[in-house]
Amino acid sequence: MSRPLSRLLPVAFCLFACGVAVNAAGARFWEVGTLADFLKGDATSLSIDLHGRLLLGPSLTAVADTDAPVLWGAVVATDGTVFVGSGNDGKVMKVTRDGKFSLFYDSTELEVHALAFAPGGGLYVGTSPDGRVYKVDASGAATPFFDPEDKYIWALASQPDGTLFVATGDKGLIYKVAPDGKGSPFYRTKATHVRSMLLTSGGDLLAGTESPGRVFRINASGTGFLLLDSNLQEVSALRPGAGGLVYAAALSGKPSEDRSPIVPVLPEPSRPPVPTVTAEITGMTVVDVGTPTSMGGSRDTSRGVSKGAVYRIQPDGVWDIVWTSADDTPYDVALDRDGAVLVATGSKGKIYRVAGEPSATTLLVRAPAQQVTSMVQDASGLLVSTANPGKVFRLSATPAATGSYESDVRDAESVATWGTISWRGTVPAGGDVKLFTRTGNSAAPDDTWSAWSNAYRRGEGEQIVSPKARYLQWKLELAGASGASPVITSVTIAYQQRNQRPEITSITIHPPGIVFQRPFSSGEAEIAGYDGPPVTQRASGPQIGPGAPLLGRRSYQKGLQTIVWKAQDANDDDLSYDIQYRREGDTTWKVLKRNLPDPLFVWDTTSVPNGTYVIKVLASDAPANPPGAALVAERESDTFDVDNSPPSITIASVTRDNGRTTVRFTVKDADSPVQRVEYSIEADRWRPIYPKDGIADSRTEEFELVLDQDVGDRQIILRAFDAMNNVATTRAEAQARR
Repeated sequence: MSRPLSRLLPVAFCLFACGVAVNAAGARFWEVGTLADFLKGDATSLSIDLHGRLLLGPSLTAVADTDAPVLWGAVVATDGTVFVGSGNDGKVMKVTRDGKFSLFYDSTELEVHALAFAPGGGLYVGTSPDGRVYKVDASGAATPFFDPEDKYIWALASQPDGTLFVATGDKGLIYKVAPDGKGSPFYRTKATHVRSMLLTSGGDLLAGTESPGRVFRINASGTGFLLLDSNLQEVSALRPGAGGLVYAAALSGKPSEDRSPIVPVLPEPSRPPVPTVTAEITGMTVVDVGTPTSMGGSRDTSRGVSKGAVYRIQPDGVWDIVWTSADDTPYDVALDRDGAVLVATGSKGKIYRVAGEPSATTLLVRAPAQQVTSMVQDASGLLVSTANPGKVFRLSATPAATGSYESDVRDAESVATWGTISWRGTVPAGGDVKLFTRTGNSAAPDDTWSAWSNAYRRGEGEQIVSPKARYLQWKLELAGASGASPVITSVTIAYQQRNQRPEITSITIHPPGIVFQRPFSSGEAEIAGYDGPPVTQRASGPQIGPGAPLLGRRSYQKGLQTIVWKAQDANDDDLSYDIQYRREGDTTWKVLKRNLPDPLFVWDTTSVPNGTYVIKVLASDAPANPPGAALVAERESDTFDVDNSPPSITIASVTRDNGRTTVRFTVKDADSPVQRVEYSIEADRWRPIYPKDGIADSRTEEFELVLDQDVGDRQIILRAFDAMNNVATTRAEAQARR
């Protein structure tokens, strides 16, 4: 009887009850509980079912550990003997029904990609890169059988009468060879390579090509018909299904950065060979990894496939896609006894199972190798060949007694205090669940990490004993009982980041008088960041650009100074702000405002004397931390001027002579440069006046206004602005002409 296990206490409560020091904004939780989450880790003899649960799966038992880095395709004889070709050393290995492993044939070439049985119990062996076919008898003695001009031999397919079809590259040519070894071209695919072949029960030959990835049906007379024109680079395997179905594995041929390629020996990329039998195992239900893509027609226009796909081709030529992956490259396909499709992949050695209608993809098992290159069925079960390293494994038809799982590495982004580890699931009577943790400060676990902890056994949660560090990894071990497996639905880790100091990245001092309405305000216009008495809006302006916080429409209010800053916190803590100021020449900072919630403040500068000022912003993470644990960052602004006094205009003389009027005057400002001076006659339009030196840039400017007219008794109005937009106005009265 299974007993349910769950967290009896909230994890956050456990964190504090266990005495974990709190020094940041509260506990964070890393929960692994979905299919996508579990697929990020490494499972050994564990599977992940359609609901994203971990449970015991089939085991892979090593049958042969070869010296070759790559094992290619395999074929199985009627007596259960399995032959498999290797790469880099050009050998054929033999595995007998009782599991004995031996060298069967050692060729002089580097690669054996293609194997097929010959009449009378012999074996055809296709080698590369010299492109030869040998006939090897039962004792391992070889004789040259067929030597075409082509460089590579990728696949072989033999008929009961001894006729052999030879798939070659790099001209994409298929040869038909008689039992006496005499051969001739049978079909030209117009592709670069013919990578896979399959003889159908109706006597047709199916051929999968590379560059481009296509599937042809060729009749006995050598006439070809295109069945599938995929958008992928290569059709790596063809397998028969029930009722005349054919399954084709295709791959992109474009390795990505995370792909560990099969060890290359030849100039062209090497791929797995084509076994000549269909692999079968008893069905197992395990992990959903995606939704299949169904299509029909003769051209694959799908753009969602990046690494590979498995196509299902109907007898009438209509096809659909039953499996796709953006992460795994398919090298071979097989069928189990329930008719489900098994997909052998790299670069993480996964075997997927595809079943149902519409089809659902599940992760069956993961091999301890980078690529699973082929699958064949012998009398005892499924044999799996791998690359990097080159090994042969037997896949069990029943769940393993024990299994383990290692999670991916969690990056806490800073040194963290680790809280509780808890899990949910069920355990059969007599079964066992153990979890372990280890921590370190390098992104990948190495000898600088801590050792694995002692086992955690309580599902409701236990305090993690691994030391404080930035990274953590956990490991799970399951043990079944009486054929029943524990089932794990989720694992949760609680942790607390080390509190880090906030950072103020910039301070912006807007032009004097520029203010902004609060966004989404109603009724009277409100100035964002200003908490003083109401002011009358004078003019509205355009929207401020992106990046400024909490700002609406722009307007102008004399005497107000808008200050905006940007701050960030590595812990994502809430921040509060203090504003201080000092006048140039002062050494003491004065408090302007405390505990602002937003990174914005509007200062009523009429409350301080004119002068040059500096603002200092202090950002604190106190709202998210307990007393004594908060950290503060500060930053000073550039200097800026405060000037709320208008300039003065002093009239030196106003003269009228010979129809001209001349006004000489001086404009002075105590705190900022004179910026603009204008004049008007009898309230007519304003016209600019330039200083005698031609540029308004100093606090004292001399002016001479010469009018080519006698203004008579009309008034001359002068108006002067300083750089802070303060304005002074006066009247120039002309003296009567004598």
